[in-house]
Amino acid sequence: MAILTKEEAKAIIDKVLSFAKADETEVSIRGGRTGNIRYARNTVNTSGETNEIGLSITSVYGKKSGSTTINELDDESLKKAVARAEEIAMLAPENPEYMPMLGPQNYGESKTFVSSTDAIDPDYRAQVAIDSIKPCEENNLTAAGYLEDFSGFVATGNSKGLFGYNQSTSVDFTVTVRTADGTGSGYAGKDFNDVNLLKSGPVTNIAVQKAKASVNAQAIEPGKYTVILEPMAANDLLRLMAFGMDARNADEGRSFLSKRGGGTKLGEKLFDERVNIYSDPNHPDIPSAPWSGDGLPMEKTTWVENGVVKNMYYSRYWAEKQGVQPVPRPRGMIFEGGDESLLDMIRNTERGVLVTRFWYIRSVDPQTLLYTGLTRDGTFYIENGQIKFPVKNFRFNESPIIMLNNIEAMGKPERTNGNMVPPMKIRDFTFTSLSDAV
Repeated sequence: MAILTKEEAKAIIDKVLSFAKADETEVSIRGGRTGNIRYARNTVNTSGETNEIGLSITSVYGKKSGSTTINELDDESLKKAVARAEEIAMLAPENPEYMPMLGPQNYGESKTFVSSTDAIDPDYRAQVAIDSIKPCEENNLTAAGYLEDFSGFVATGNSKGLFGYNQSTSVDFTVTVRTADGTGSGYAGKDFNDVNLLKSGPVTNIAVQKAKASVNAQAIEPGKYTVILEPMAANDLLRLMAFGMDARNADEGRSFLSKRGGGTKLGEKLFDERVNIYSDPNHPDIPSAPWSGDGLPMEKTTWVENGVVKNMYYSRYWAEKQGVQPVPRPRGMIFEGGDESLLDMIRNTERGVLVTRFWYIRSVDPQTLLYTGLTRDGTFYIENGQIKFPVKNFRFNESPIIMLNNIEAMGKPERTNGNMVPPMKIRDFTFTSLSDAV
């Protein structure tokens, strides 16, 4: 099914609301086209395209709610879905934390939709694969990659007059390149709203160079090292910190923002003064939908300023309980950086380790945000300003809180997995053991 226009979506939502008898009713519709192509061992093995639409209804009586979802939008199906949601609501127990639905809101215009991405077709996907596989074949390397593109919409409305509509597009490309003997591995990836920014050939060449350079990795002793984290590696840890800025967790003593004995660290300086973090739904590189999951308008929000925690996100329920204004959880974070390039950081490092990315990250202690995980797909030893040789992968035990207090340099932020993150040079990063995995 084609993307519904704003008017078409509103007409369906209004129709559903006209069938409703509950105290409150909320309706959301989302749908669109998702395309993909996947290849491994330099050969395409799957490709496809799906076109889906779904409608969900939440009916509320007092503090009792029930929900149902359907993918048929004829009148009879809509009536049955409303009746089913209301029946479930009547049978449900009360939710003591239920918040009444919002009335009309002022949502800004989002720039999440790009027509060129909407126009992606099977020929384009095939060319992406060709441009990625070709340099690998030429270098006797093996590529495994995946491209996924999306073009769709979401609309929401309720019986109190709220309505929102947003179209969006996205494209996500990743590739892993291995050497013929299996001892070298490289990885690269990019994600955008605008497909014109994606060049699979150059992205693949990054992975090609890493794979060739990482052959026959040497073991070095675990310990504390100066590390240079490429944006993907830095994001792997920093996004976990962003997820942990929930006010309720902090107030209840379950967060790195909790104080011993009660209270939170809101307003305290926890990081290096060069750390500045904010979110902005209108950021040109990572735009997002103009409303949050509970319908609150998304606005530019400062989370950390000069190392000081300025905000936590509050659900509507917890904000009312604490007597403050709700603050929606952001969909993407912008970590401001510096002006040093990755090469500058390497040249200025006497002894250190360059990390492409991390994987298999697991929480060790949520109250200190301590994590463990492994390096992967290109880890290199630096000595006297030069990359000397590839090293075997490490297991690390580190907290992004400590990391952001050990900054030596930062570069220009790049989009990675929906965030803007700079390359970072960090001192005293803790590697605890070696891994034989490539």
